[in-house]
Order: sequence, then C-alpha cells, then structure tokens
Amino acid sequence: MNKEEQLRYSRHTLLPEFGPAGQEKLKAARVLLVGLGGLGSPSAMYLAAAGVGTLGLVEFDNVDASNLQRQVIHGTPDIGRPKIESAMDRLRAINPNVVLEPHRAALDASNALELVSKYDVVVDGTDNFSTRYLVNDACVLTGTPNVYGSVFRFEGQASVFATKTGPCYRCLHPEPPPAGLIPNCAEAGVLGVLPGLIGMIQATETIKLIAGIGLPLIGRFVIYDALRMKMREIALARDPECPVCGDHPTIRELTAYDLSCEPMTSDAMSVTELKAWRDKGEKHMLLDVREPSELEICEIEGSTRIPMGQVLDHLSALPKDQPIVVHCKMGGRSGQVAAKLRSLGYDARNLTGGILAWIDQVDPSQQRY
Repeated sequence: MNKEEQLRYSRHTLLPEFGPAGQEKLKAARVLLVGLGGLGSPSAMYLAAAGVGTLGLVEFDNVDASNLQRQVIHGTPDIGRPKIESAMDRLRAINPNVVLEPHRAALDASNALELVSKYDVVVDGTDNFSTRYLVNDACVLTGTPNVYGSVFRFEGQASVFATKTGPCYRCLHPEPPPAGLIPNCAEAGVLGVLPGLIGMIQATETIKLIAGIGLPLIGRFVIYDALRMKMREIALARDPECPVCGDHPTIRELTAYDLSCEPMTSDAMSVTELKAWRDKGEKHMLLDVREPSELEICEIEGSTRIPMGQVLDHLSALPKDQPIVVHCKMGGRSGQVAAKLRSLGYDARNLTGGILAWIDQVDPSQQRY
C-alpha cells in the first residue's frame, strides 16, 4: 500500500485480527455484485470504502423514483439514468483506488458462469427467484462463495452459500416456487432501512471471507425481524441429496427459469382488451384486490375493492353471471385470486400487468408506485 492507502485504511490495520495483511488481501480481491438495488447499494459502498481491489457490477436497470427510498447509492438527480452509471459515480467518489468493472446486462444462463468464474466472491443482491437460483448454481459450479441476502416487507435473511464445506441455496430451497406464488417487494413492499442492514451484513461477510477472519455465516442462516428488532439463527447443513452441491448432483449446467411475478394462464386479459370492453359497455365486474394503502395512490374507476386476503369471505358479492376481471399492482396477487375463483366456478380473468400496465398503456394521468 502507498502512503495514501495506509492512511485511508489505518482503522483497519490497527485491528490485530486484521492488520496490514488483511488489507492487502482486500486490495488483491475481486468481488462481483449482482444487482445495484436495495441490497447492492450498501454492499457496494462499504466494500469500496473497505478497499476491495476490484468490484464487478452487474445491473441492467435504470433508476426510478420508487427506488430512492432504499437504494441509497442513487440520488434524485439520477432518476432515469442507468443504475450502473450512477453507482459507479458514487463508488468513485467513495474510493478512487477501487477498480470498477461494469457489466450492464441481466445475469442469465448464457453469461452467469463466465462472469462468476472471474471473481473470488459473489454478493447476491438479486430481487427475484430466477436470478437467485442462477447465482447459486453458477457459484456452486465454479466453486465461488455466494454471500446471500434477501428482504421482504419487514424481514431480512442472510447467509453464506456455495463454500467447500457448507450448504448452498438449494439445500434450503431445492426448487423455485411456482410463478406468482410469492409476491416481490414491488407487490408487497419493503421497509426502506431493511436492505441497508442486510446489505451491510453481506459486506461484512464478504470482508471476513476475503481476509480469513472471524466465523463466517457458513452453515448458519440469519433471520432479522425489523418490527420486533429480533435476530435469530438457524443451523443449515449441506444436503447430500442437493441437486447441485450434493454427493450425486443432477444439475451440471445452468437452467433459465421463467419466474415472472405474474403466472401465465389462458384466462389472462390485457389492459387494451379491458379498455375495449369498457368502451363497448361489455358486462363485467372489475375486482381490485390490492390493499387499502395502495388504493389511496391510484385506482381504475368503477372497481370493486376487496383485498386479496378477504375475497373468499365476500364470495356472495361476486357475480357468476358475468366475467370478473381481477387486478392488483402487477398481476401476481390477482393471478392467484383469479385461479381460485375459477376453481369455484366463476368466470375470472387476470389483468396482465395490473394497474401499472393500465397506467402505462391506457391512463398515464395516474400516479405509478
């Protein structure tokens, strides 16, 4: 390290467990961050500040106003910019010594192995199951530690997967859930400070792995409850029957999963089709299954409001002599409700893309969220 670096990292090198040797390990390390959102923001900033030599950044999205409540690496002037550009500006300001390697693309089955194999540690900042399983499988197949984190509403989770002795993500969840079964943060919401805490845990575990200090979260799964300010730990062992890291693995190459928020069915209806129905006066009920707090932001005029969790308690209010078009924010929750209603004999259709698609394609005067 030069004199500037010695001063910058002096609070690290004063730690007897860390010292100059630990800082040199950080400087020589290469870390890949998958996603620069709620989890990737704090992870990237603290790893840059800590002096990790090279940070690979995987991100394809642009900054949206709804990101700013939790994605602290981006600011209000960055709205509309590629996240990877605003993130690099912030990271350079934090530490110009760090080498940044941008990968402006979505991680998929065609590029995951090549990307992951170039780095020493992967920080999983993904927000969907399809990419999460790709990250896990690529890490196992390349022998790269996977520092995992996830957030949902008021709960966060963290662990370290895909090490030589520990479990992988599939040891916990062998297969992805059916499409639309579990809403994402855009559907269910997330407390803004929660990704910050989990992202910093990921940064901490990454530093520990690189420097070879402490007891990493290998074989341990941490669950944090922000509402009750409680943290608990679950022991998680490697599953010998795991399809990717077990004794007789069946997954030897990456598979792309189509796990979009909205389950695709033959009874789906597009927003343009609904608009045509309304213009022609076609008889139907439009059922809005969002929560009351969402209804205060925007709504489609003429909707019947029944939150998803209360629909089965109000079946008497639903007609069987006309179609029911069910909608939510993006199509995930409404898809589940429509499927349940069809099983009960109702002519229920799911509105593809939900009210956000309606705003984008039919009524842009309304507020997105």
